[in-house]
Amino acid sequence: MDPQGVLDAHRVTALGLSHEEAKSRLGRHGPNRIATAPPVSSWAILVAQLASPVVWLLAAATALSLTLGDVAEAVAIIVVLGMNTLIGFVAEQRAVRSMEALRRLDVATTRVRRAGSIGTVPAHEVVPGDIVLLEAGDRVPADMRLLEASRLAADESMLTGESVAAGKSVAAVAAGTPVPDRTPMLFKGTALTTGSAVAVVTATGPATEIGRIATLALDAGTDRSRLEERLTVLARQLIWLTLAVAVVIAIVGIVSGEPVVRMVEAAIALAIAAIPEGLPVVATLTLARGMLRMARENALVRSLGAVETLGATTVILTDKTGTITENHMAVERLVGLGGDADEDPLRGRALGIGVLCSNADLDKAGEGTGDPLEVALLEAAVASGMDIGAARQERPRLVEHAFDPDLRMMATVHGGADTVVAVKGAPEAVLAVCTKAATAAGPVPLGDAERAVLREAMDDLAASGLRLIALADASGEVDAARPFHDLTFVAVAALRDPPREDIPAAIAACHRAGIHVVMVTGDHEVTARAIARSVGLADRGPEPAVHARVTPEDKLKLVVGFQAAGETVAMTGDGVNDAPALRQADIGVAMGIRGTDVARESADIVLLDDAFSTIVTAVREGRVIFANIRRFCVYLLSCNLGEILLIGLALLVGLPLPLTPLQILFLNLVTDVFPAFALAATRGDARVLDEPPRPPEEPILARRQWTDVVILGVVIGLAPLAAFLMTLEQGAALENAATVAFLAIGLAQIWHVLSMRDVKGGWLVNPITTNPFLWGAVALSLAFFALALALPGLRGVLGLVVPTTGEWVLAVGASLVPLAAGQILLAVRRMRGGRSTARAVERATR
Repeated sequence: MDPQGVLDAHRVTALGLSHEEAKSRLGRHGPNRIATAPPVSSWAILVAQLASPVVWLLAAATALSLTLGDVAEAVAIIVVLGMNTLIGFVAEQRAVRSMEALRRLDVATTRVRRAGSIGTVPAHEVVPGDIVLLEAGDRVPADMRLLEASRLAADESMLTGESVAAGKSVAAVAAGTPVPDRTPMLFKGTALTTGSAVAVVTATGPATEIGRIATLALDAGTDRSRLEERLTVLARQLIWLTLAVAVVIAIVGIVSGEPVVRMVEAAIALAIAAIPEGLPVVATLTLARGMLRMARENALVRSLGAVETLGATTVILTDKTGTITENHMAVERLVGLGGDADEDPLRGRALGIGVLCSNADLDKAGEGTGDPLEVALLEAAVASGMDIGAARQERPRLVEHAFDPDLRMMATVHGGADTVVAVKGAPEAVLAVCTKAATAAGPVPLGDAERAVLREAMDDLAASGLRLIALADASGEVDAARPFHDLTFVAVAALRDPPREDIPAAIAACHRAGIHVVMVTGDHEVTARAIARSVGLADRGPEPAVHARVTPEDKLKLVVGFQAAGETVAMTGDGVNDAPALRQADIGVAMGIRGTDVARESADIVLLDDAFSTIVTAVREGRVIFANIRRFCVYLLSCNLGEILLIGLALLVGLPLPLTPLQILFLNLVTDVFPAFALAATRGDARVLDEPPRPPEEPILARRQWTDVVILGVVIGLAPLAAFLMTLEQGAALENAATVAFLAIGLAQIWHVLSMRDVKGGWLVNPITTNPFLWGAVALSLAFFALALALPGLRGVLGLVVPTTGEWVLAVGASLVPLAAGQILLAVRRMRGGRSTARAVERATR
């Protein structure tokens, strides 16, 4: 069909559907969505909890208890297993549902013409018959037939497998033409690489070409980050290492004449003590919570792996327009060859070019849709008394030559009384293709002297931080296919796009955090440097803070160059040509408002407000999340090491078993889970951006963290062991000594969370002590211990007795030893850090 035939077949005009008809068709055809994999069910999450080594180990312990006739212990193990599974289920379900909620935030939109007005609607609300307006970088929301096309090409590789962009045109093709050769069609899911288009939707949702291909259905499962994988591997290695140790100890004990049952029970206790069952679950929950926090701060993180990398960012390559600046432009001056054209007759001619050579529009309320620069020209035209609709009707568009990033110009050809070419673009590019200049007295040839006058005027405007766009035209006998030659230079529009108010503070925060911020823009260098100076951007040694007149290829080279120098690079972008640089960067950051669909899908993070300060917020959150993961790793591993040492050393010196498997299960249920979750929710403090970025290759647990695990784990194990031994030497029964050991190590692990503060944190006021979740976890853990001693049934199952006053004093005193050791370790580190800083300052001032 020809374009008009398609419009007639869908009962729609070039003005688009009415809002009522669009709503009616949405009800008939359904949402414009293809079938996707269903969300992860609660049942699947529950089953996944049972497929873990700790469950298998507990099942073996249950079977052993039943074999030995200890039914009470078997039932107790099953109860603890159920509680452990329930906690893991709730935590993982929250993480999965959080990820699904984040995906729902990432809703694509598209521009449609309805009832003669252009507006933006969610892509899933597009219906057959809608008139859709697309530009380079847009993702095609549905199958559609072209009505208008200019220099149009689309990437259809996901549908056809062809890597070369497919050229498109309005001309009809024969019925039955294969999909790759349907040049007047655009298909859902493909992306425009160049040009612009107006098209009518012919199919949506399951009726589209991609909707018919079931194998292309998206998987809605939860992605696993590299960090989560490393934590899982770490937990698995610890499990097998400790199982091996437990088996060796059991064999040595049996060979030495110890009862087989006692040594098997000891081996199970050691294995249970070693398994950090909460590690992967808490990590997933931490990442999910952090991503939700970032989303509330307008940073939509599209992959879990980006969260880990954020904290290591050392360089941010950022756009200027809309990121550093407000992206709300206003025409401040119009300057031609004769000077200011604000009161000149050429003003109307210049603004007329801005009205014709534009794909933007203003609604009845004056709200603009489209490129902010084009919207600003329309607003200036309306302010001058021009009727945009009448001007466009008087000069109907015949041909459009979409903006070409290489030429840095756009042109439209219009009919009417005569044929007119309207051109706008980068001042140097437009000036280079002009042969005449308009003046109040008429056109004059553009010689070297005239060009020098215009360049000097443009340099002066750019130096004051103004954005420049040149306007030119031609009329009479013009070549519609070759519009960029023999033009008349009319004026340069100088637009003001002021910096965002929060930018200076955000850039200062980056500098304190050791992050080098580099402005990368296609704008004039003088303009870019004026903006950079106003917001506090500064060169770093030989590395400039501004790269101007940058092409998309240059952006990719900059990213690769910084990475080759060992930097971790975050790169912002909004256009389709930015996609390679966004993919290459360690963190690709796309603009959510003005960014193209291709840019957003190539990025790791989408800024919902296009603000640079949001990147800084995301970096801060990334550092906090990584620090929290380190905190609970150190906490869990040191607690588990303490339990292993308590049991292992007691066995090696011939003492009775201080803790039974059931007691260890209770300890892990109470002290491993609740405090670890609370540590994961720590919000961090302002000083998190006062530290340099961590090296990207640094592991989760570096040497310092492993040192903490060993030192604190040894103290957590030895203090309760000493209390256990002292109780036995006083002539107390084994049950009393075991109760003292149980209380000492349990309380020690609860107080241990207070040693997880930062070295530079205050003694009493720090992110740990100001975390309400932590105090709730402490109170809950203490309540569980109180119940274990107060309830006769639970006390009997756990093998505990009510301790005497002296035993309470011994248990509590032993539990405070690891806390004191942790605070001493922090104090020593703080003093060493202060001396290192002083020496660094002294060296710097010499």
